[in-house]
Amino acid sequence: MNQEKENFQLRNWELVSINPNNKNWVWSDYFNYWAISIQSVIGFSLIASFYLLYDLNSIIVLSSCLIATFLVFIFTSIIGKTSQSSGLPFPVILRLSMGFNGARYIGMLRGLVGIFMFGVQTFFISKSIGYIIRIILYQIDNQILSNEYLLMFFYGLNPLDWFSLFITLLFQLYLFTKGPEANRIFIKFSAFFVYFGLVIFFIIIISENYNELVNSLILSTNIENAISKKNILPLFYITGTMFAYFSILIVNYGDFSRYAKNNKEMKLGNFSLIINLIIFSFFALLLTVGADIILTKNSISVDRLLTNPNDVIAKFDNSVLTVFSLIFVLVSMFSTNLIANYIPSQNALINFLPNSLTLNKAGYVIIFFGLIVGGLWLSIFNQSTIIFIIDNIASFFGPIFGIVVADFYYVKNQKINHKELFYPKDDTEYVYSGGWNFKAVYSLIIGFIFSSSLIWNPNLSFLESFGWIIGAFISFLLYFLLNKK
Repeated sequence: MNQEKENFQLRNWELVSINPNNKNWVWSDYFNYWAISIQSVIGFSLIASFYLLYDLNSIIVLSSCLIATFLVFIFTSIIGKTSQSSGLPFPVILRLSMGFNGARYIGMLRGLVGIFMFGVQTFFISKSIGYIIRIILYQIDNQILSNEYLLMFFYGLNPLDWFSLFITLLFQLYLFTKGPEANRIFIKFSAFFVYFGLVIFFIIIISENYNELVNSLILSTNIENAISKKNILPLFYITGTMFAYFSILIVNYGDFSRYAKNNKEMKLGNFSLIINLIIFSFFALLLTVGADIILTKNSISVDRLLTNPNDVIAKFDNSVLTVFSLIFVLVSMFSTNLIANYIPSQNALINFLPNSLTLNKAGYVIIFFGLIVGGLWLSIFNQSTIIFIIDNIASFFGPIFGIVVADFYYVKNQKINHKELFYPKDDTEYVYSGGWNFKAVYSLIIGFIFSSSLIWNPNLSFLESFGWIIGAFISFLLYFLLNKK
């Protein structure tokens, strides 16, 4: 018995069920969670591009976005219940269907993607911090940036870039290792702070450019012939693209739903993603059009409509406005890195080495590899096929979702033996075959083949955005049939 417990290395207080007194997340906390999931530079650019850059019907764009977010609501509510009812994080829930060893290694697939993307996001955060530092130094001495020491490059970064990267990593280590309650407070602060910034910019733009803004929106918004055959494909593509944008958050949603006060609060909070989409789309559309009007008035030439906030900021020759804007961008990027990359990686690492890692130690591991990825992003990783590899690893996430859902709802009938999850007996169902459930592994591989083939085969590229759903369905069905009595 003791030997078996050592073999599976299951003990860690960070992984056990949340104390009911600490399950204090209500719908507004999940509203904030979904707010920061969409309040990113990529989210802003994606939504603005759909409405303004392409010749698409605006009703179709809005409908597609709403369909995508409704699918996310359904999927997160389904998998979220597994952790909400048990208080367990996603990697531990994975033990139910994959076995103890299966959960360690398969769970680390999410951890690897999270760690890599944490490093990439950290690199871009550090670039914004570097811009602010350069602006401050330039104001102090306009010759200081010409110093020969600042023009020396190591792996594509100069000393100021490396300094910004180290500062970014250390700040995230300090901020993200304060514990779940501190994370909840930061998520709340970030969501409201970014929306506050969007409101401020909106007021500035509309106060001086109301008529031009309205006329430009009327001209750029296409609402005719929404119901037609030519709009079927755009509806399909936009729905898939928007779902793919959010899909990275679905499989490990249990890392956050475990804190929900009850299932009703969690589902209500998940539904707020739709509200967040409408609010953020409104700001993205108006701010993009408004910025274009201001640039035109100031005779600042642009060859196209700018939908990336960083590109817009760069066009304004105003240091105060640039710093002010970058602060909001930074808060948004920090919080997105927390929920999409850091916490999933942290839980995956602790589950992989539960006897060795704590929250802080797992944080050190993430920061270390974040330094490697961020430091080598320009010179090595950005020039390699690593993103293609990461995309392929991410193709496992849909199938993992399908297996977890099939197992929890239809095989285990929503029953969990908490004691055996951490102190297994010889005959417990969670041990399976040496800690591996080969039915789940087989279902996972088949689902992965279907999901990843949409990346490998150019002829199927039109379905690539739906690879997550297809993989989830295939693995769900196969695992259900393999366990059918």
